[in-house]
Amino acid sequence: MKIKTVEDLARAIKQGPSSWPGCYPLYFLTHDGAALSFQAVKDERQQIEDSIKDKCDDGWWVVAVDVNWEDTSLYCDHTNEKIPSAYGDN
Repeated sequence: MKIKTVEDLARAIKQGPSSWPGCYPLYFLTHDGAALSFQAVKDERQQIEDSIKDKCDDGWWVVAVDVNWEDTSLYCDHTNEKIPSAYGDN
């Protein structure tokens, strides 16, 4: 799902860390290609909201939320937390 506004981000956070239907693990993508865990986005929400509003290419401009289908080596670029995959070995 694309995130173009602060309202889109709020909806994604409200939905929770898993997709519905299916309960697949979600993560966020930034404008510069970084992966962020759901928790990192919640913790840094104000910074991310400011970056979305200003379209600021500072590493916090979140542009999408997606399912991590099979990448078992996906880690959050902010916290280094492992982002679980839907079908890979975790």
